[in-house]
Amino acid sequence: MPRILIISPNWIGDAVMAQPLLQLLKQRDPEAPIDVLAPGWVAPVWRAMQEVDTVLEAPFRHGALQLGERRDFARRLKQRGYAEAYVLPNTLKFALIPWLARIPRRIGYRGEMRYGLLNVMHRDKRRAPRPMVSFYAALAQAPSAAAPSPSALPRPALRVSRQQIDKTLAQVGLQPARPLVVFAPGAEFGSAKRWPASHFAQLADTIRHAHPEAQIALLGSGKDREVCEEIAASAPHVHDFAGITSLDQAIALIAQADAVVSNDSGLLHIASALNRPIVAIYGPTDPEHAPPFSDVAKSLSLRLECSPCRQRECPLGHHNCMRQLTPGMVWQPLKPMLETH
Repeated sequence: MPRILIISPNWIGDAVMAQPLLQLLKQRDPEAPIDVLAPGWVAPVWRAMQEVDTVLEAPFRHGALQLGERRDFARRLKQRGYAEAYVLPNTLKFALIPWLARIPRRIGYRGEMRYGLLNVMHRDKRRAPRPMVSFYAALAQAPSAAAPSPSALPRPALRVSRQQIDKTLAQVGLQPARPLVVFAPGAEFGSAKRWPASHFAQLADTIRHAHPEAQIALLGSGKDREVCEEIAASAPHVHDFAGITSLDQAIALIAQADAVVSNDSGLLHIASALNRPIVAIYGPTDPEHAPPFSDVAKSLSLRLECSPCRQRECPLGHHNCMRQLTPGMVWQPLKPMLETH
């Protein structure tokens, strides 16, 4: 049986939003096994997708060409019998791999002038980029100037077993019978996407006052430790797991959450794909470009004149798009989520 290869993006959120592409490929050819080549830090997301047969962890350093290593890896891929490769990153070096592996159909966006390396070329408009789920899902069809609307696509979906959830709760010392609220205060892209730590701390105090039995967990990578430690210093009743839990564990904890409060980050999109109730906080990014798709979700954005600027740091120095979005504004949609759950 000819196999399909997906070459993963480097960002967790992008990997989640590529999941509808896999659903469309399975609808087209249910018997074709789908493998994913992914960096180690993104691999747990792909392992939580039921459409994926095998996750191959990429041995390459981030940002490095490593032509010899890519050639050797391509030889291994050639033996697996791929009929198609979907190259989701836009860089030249990832398009090299299926070309070197002589995979017959190599599908992706033009990106870094990848003529010849890809033989099914899609294009996106720089001034009006496609929503992320549409951006990836469009690859399942012939190249077209129009992309499918997110509302016409299957929603991103991840799965976690009850056994994995219970195991993770026990490992981190949380009680399965008590409500769980997850905060995701980090943002890999840059500080401009982070709601202030003081706001998260105030929200934690509000939750504790209204729901004394609730457990509040801070999740993030090692890069988020500083902001999470700042929150925990002001709200010592929270459980700070930033840089402590693995991504597999974070996915399991999010799957248990009664509600998630998150910046525009990879963990937001994991929560969305697990269909958890979400309050999503947007400042310098566009909530229409990468929204949550949960049944219960609220996207908050002040939509100031200066946003979305899409900058890593606030170019005006005031960060008003996040600072002026108060804890009370977030508590308003969060409160009914906790009362319902």
